Amino acid sequence: MKRRELLKGAVASAATLAVGAPMRLAAQVNSTAARDARLLATAREQLARVGANIWRKDIVGIADFGLHSAKERFHFVDVENERVKSFHVTHGDGSDRDHDGWLNRYSNVEGSHCTSRGAYMTRSWYVGRFGTSMRLDGLDETNSLALPRAIVMHKAEYARPEHIARWGKLGRSNGCFAMGPEQFGMALTELGGGRLLFADSLGFAEDGSVVTPPHPQPHVTETELLRPARENTFQRTNPGVF
Repeated sequence: MKRRELLKGAVASAATLAVGAPMRLAAQVNSTAARDARLLATAREQLARVGANIWRKDIVGIADFGLHSAKERFHFVDVENERVKSFHVTHGDGSDRDHDGWLNRYSNVEGSHCTSRGAYMTRSWYVGRFGTSMRLDGLDETNSLALPRAIVMHKAEYARPEHIARWGKLGRSNGCFAMGPEQFGMALTELGGGRLLFADSLGFAEDGSVVTPPHPQPHVTETELLRPARENTFQRTNPGVF
């Protein structure tokens, strides 16, 4: 009898594990479901808005600068399969002059070192200061100077997650979308080739709520003149490269 009771107990335990494990897994998988639904809706909305300029519409990159740089705020949104992968991304030092990890200023002005909001189309790869990088073509008035300003995607050591562990935030770029080397490899393969990248202050937290940044995030100051430039950023940093 004791042996039967032991066997029954083992079967019951196994059944509990079999039922409990998928439930726990489901809870983990769906923990960002509300946020991902917002991201999917945003991706589709932007594709509908600028889709005529986009060559490939299966995956959309969304940079959510309404979140602190310590958060995974760059999202690869697979519109076709409704999947989201999230990683870290930097903003420009001109957008975060206090270096507190929050973007509090956008600009489309040459020399501002600011991040620009709006829709971009990913273009060709080139080899520059940070190795293989990817050009971006601004599709809105708020980021129309992305190509001459050399606002690109590239890898950087200061964009590694380990930087956050030490400093509590990422380093800052000159306005580019810099990612850790491992994460940037995914950007090259999954986001290149004429896909959409959209940048804005959405503030979508992992639980689906909307974060309110501690600083106001004003729109682009188009009339700002920081310095006259006889040659643009791209020409200075990538001479002879087109």
